[in-house]
Amino acid sequence: MPKLAVGGRHPPKTANVLPRVVIADGTVEILKWFGVVLMTLDHVNKYLLGNSLPWAFAAGRLAMPIFGFVLAYNLARPGALASGLYGRTMKRLALYGLAATPFFIGLGGLLAGWWPLNILFTLLVATSVAWMVEQGGFARLVGAATLFLLGGSMVEFWWPAVAFVLTAWWYFKTTNMVAVAVCAVVLAMLFIVNRNLWALAAVPMMLITPLIKLQVPRVRHVFYAYYPAHLAVILLISTLLGKHV
Repeated sequence: MPKLAVGGRHPPKTANVLPRVVIADGTVEILKWFGVVLMTLDHVNKYLLGNSLPWAFAAGRLAMPIFGFVLAYNLARPGALASGLYGRTMKRLALYGLAATPFFIGLGGLLAGWWPLNILFTLLVATSVAWMVEQGGFARLVGAATLFLLGGSMVEFWWPAVAFVLTAWWYFKTTNMVAVAVCAVVLAMLFIVNRNLWALAAVPMMLITPLIKLQVPRVRHVFYAYYPAHLAVILLISTLLGKHV
């Protein structure tokens, strides 16, 4: 496996390594909100409509890869480690993940009690692993591997989701096309959870979005707050409809 870039430095170019991927900030923002729409549609279909819209379920399989894609790109930006981006991201994911937990559990449909933890914890595990790998050192690499194994067993979409974020991060840091192939493999593994392969649509998205230049103002932190808020609203509506008593 090629070495990851550390501290903004990149390995020498080879036949399968291209210049750094750059995506317009507006494009990243639109992509994030597209994921929010798909996630909301998926949750309304699941919790309020009893999965009666198969097309909504299929479309919803793209939400996690989109969020993972956006997170991976942001973490791979030059200077992310030095600027403290990893730490700030981990704190927000932990805070809002905890805030969403009562509503996530209340809506039901989990495999056992509180397990698995919601998607924000999936992204938290991936961010934490990337942070340890970015810092380097034997102890941190062992810690990263341990967290991947243990954390991946506790979160929504399990190891394939965490692995997708990490391999997308690897791609954005090195532009190594091997990472794209690995992304496709781990997304295909989500068939175990999704029972379809719609998540694979994230692969062409990774390759196409750098070509799309959009200018959209960035809205900070709204997604973090939106996640627990929309679950709370859906739980309230489902309770009023008698679906949760």
